Amino acid sequence: MDLEGGIHRNTIKKDSWMTVLTLAYQSLGVVYGDLSTSPLYVYKSVFAEANEKITTNEEIFGVLSFVFWTITLIPLIKYVFIVLKADDNGEGGIFALYSKLCRNSRVGWFLPNSQVADEKISTYKKDSITCQPSFNAMVKATLEKHKVLQIVLLILALVGTSMAICDGVLSPAVSVYSAISGLELAISKHHHRYIEHPLACFILVCLFALQHYGTHRVGFLFTPVVITWLLCISGVGLYNIFYWNPQVYKALSPHYMYIFLKKSQRGRWMSLGGILLCIRGSEAMFADLGHFSRLSIKIAFTSFLYPSLVLAYMGQAAYLSKHHGKPIGFYVSVPDSIRWPVIVIAVLAAIVGSQAIITGTFSIIKQCHALNCFPRVKIVHTSSKIGGQVYIPEVNWTLMVLCLAVTIGFRDTAAMVNASVITVMLITTILMSLVMVLCWYQSVFFAICFILFFGTIEALYFVASLVRFLNGAWVSLALASVFFVIMYTWHYGSLMKYESDFHNKVPLDWLLGHGPSLDFVRVKGIGLVHTELVSGIPAVFSHFVTNVPAFHQTLVFLCIKSVHVPYVLPEERFLVGRIGAKEFRIYRCIVRYGYRDIHKDNIEFEKQLVCSIAEFIHSGREEQAVGVGVLHHDDNRMTLVGISSAHTEGIRIWEDEEEEPLRVPSPVEIRELQSSIKKRELQPSVVQRKKRVTFLLPESPRIMDRDTQEELSELMEAREAGMSFILGDSNVRAKRGSNWIKKLLINHGYDFLSRNSRRATNGLSIPSATTLEVRMVCHV
Repeated sequence: MDLEGGIHRNTIKKDSWMTVLTLAYQSLGVVYGDLSTSPLYVYKSVFAEANEKITTNEEIFGVLSFVFWTITLIPLIKYVFIVLKADDNGEGGIFALYSKLCRNSRVGWFLPNSQVADEKISTYKKDSITCQPSFNAMVKATLEKHKVLQIVLLILALVGTSMAICDGVLSPAVSVYSAISGLELAISKHHHRYIEHPLACFILVCLFALQHYGTHRVGFLFTPVVITWLLCISGVGLYNIFYWNPQVYKALSPHYMYIFLKKSQRGRWMSLGGILLCIRGSEAMFADLGHFSRLSIKIAFTSFLYPSLVLAYMGQAAYLSKHHGKPIGFYVSVPDSIRWPVIVIAVLAAIVGSQAIITGTFSIIKQCHALNCFPRVKIVHTSSKIGGQVYIPEVNWTLMVLCLAVTIGFRDTAAMVNASVITVMLITTILMSLVMVLCWYQSVFFAICFILFFGTIEALYFVASLVRFLNGAWVSLALASVFFVIMYTWHYGSLMKYESDFHNKVPLDWLLGHGPSLDFVRVKGIGLVHTELVSGIPAVFSHFVTNVPAFHQTLVFLCIKSVHVPYVLPEERFLVGRIGAKEFRIYRCIVRYGYRDIHKDNIEFEKQLVCSIAEFIHSGREEQAVGVGVLHHDDNRMTLVGISSAHTEGIRIWEDEEEEPLRVPSPVEIRELQSSIKKRELQPSVVQRKKRVTFLLPESPRIMDRDTQEELSELMEAREAGMSFILGDSNVRAKRGSNWIKKLLINHGYDFLSRNSRRATNGLSIPSATTLEVRMVCHV
């Protein structure tokens, strides 16, 4: 569980122009792969829903006007110039907006074990202002006072996230199916009918099967493919404009939108759902902000992607204006001489766009998992250099099955994407207006204008997509509902379980009341008691020692938790404190991670944990409590201890499994520690290979006292004996008398998810042979 080497992209405040241009080049392949393929299906979807043939150019120009202004208002003005400014320490997405709101006002319901100490983290910065407007303060106080409003915000965040996950199912099917639709122009319809679905399914199976290799292995091809595709569609667009209708630029006037909707026909209203497809993938600009920079994304969109898309749509409109009554689609506007190369490039671009959506879905689920809003799953990091590239096997195969079912079951998949796309954008608009008031302290009038302008546009598109409910929009809503129920059930059950553990925790007086010797048998080794509590003794431990009155010579109550920031610096990761007197050798260690930090199944975490305790012992700072303060009335003060591997000033650990440790340069303290251990060791009758542990202490003019030496020596000895993990596994049940909704969520929903999810120790490199599970029944 180590933070990967590459900290997030936006820690660098000012990049050189060469770096910015390089990031802009790379963002074309990762961020805009999905948005760039929209010309494949927009016009075909619009006129297919209109259920009528093109008779005049006013209809074509009206669609082009809608497409142009939709691209201009939503991706360009809303996202590029406004939403990108609302980053959370360089990170974007719905979770970033919600996290930003949680830090600037106490409305967060994700993390119940939050502490005041978390606000001391350097990345836990709040937007401050010298004089906060009174009306803004009133809005903030209203949100903090009413629990119902806070639950509504949580539901909005979960709905937007579930819709984004749903897009990971539908977008690959839409992109791949639309890309291979050009084959109908090259082969007969009889053969096309038997080739289209099998070929689409084959491409999707290959795409999902290659996910475990990671994006970095084929990522170098992404940007060249997207650039080639954009040059292709813009070149074809320019050709069609000059060859067929140079006057098509007049369609950019908003007047043609009015003409298009002048006749209030149901078919024209439904066609707005097809126009919505032109901005599918716009949310990726904000969601993938953490991998690039704000300026690089702006440059890539405004200088290359935006003009390429406008030329592509104008070129299709110019061709259609001279071919009334003929089939509608992207490939019909491509000259016959280059149609096959264009089809190949389109398929490659669709694969790239689908790859970006799938990996983005993995990242979203990882954030939900970190914030305890998704069942425990196995997260594999496919790159040692790029932190955002993860692979989740269970989710990957689930997405593949659902994607294949959608592709086989529905011929027109474009209608299914509309609802999920516009819902995510609409929720972003709502949260963004709150960020303006609570975080930026802008005028409430400005926030109202923002939500009225963009919210009205998106609401119209949302209603238009619901009109197509029976045509396929129900699929996205059904899938999103399933994901939402899973996320909410897991979050609700986890929250109820934590509250039960908190109320049933044992005060420290129970443990300390056993006297100086604690009256327990102490066995060799380090015992890690996993708990989500940041204070007190978990009930599962008291249940364990009541039945088995023995525990390890060094006992650590370990709490691994997430905080409302994307990243926690290594030097701020560990909080270490002492429970009881020094002689007890009982510690509490709180390990903090951000919702985008990387947890790896790595033995290095054990070393970092032992080093942090050793640094705490050696520094003698338990009475200082650096910037933390008293957490709870029954806990000692916690000390901030950084990861020793992140700097050279702290204690480092050296381990070897040879019979005798190798000679290493060490100061006097190390030799004293080694000699004190050897005095207590019994000489074995048989020579055995044993792990040897040595602490490498920094040179210091301060000489350790004898108590510190003894404590460090016992910690080294315990580390040599090995680690054991004590895990509480509770069967959560609703209390008698609870309403039927709670019983359904807890007794059936949460119980099913917990039994079929990964163990809580999955992120720790502790073998199952050294894991002791203590099962209890927890009534909530």
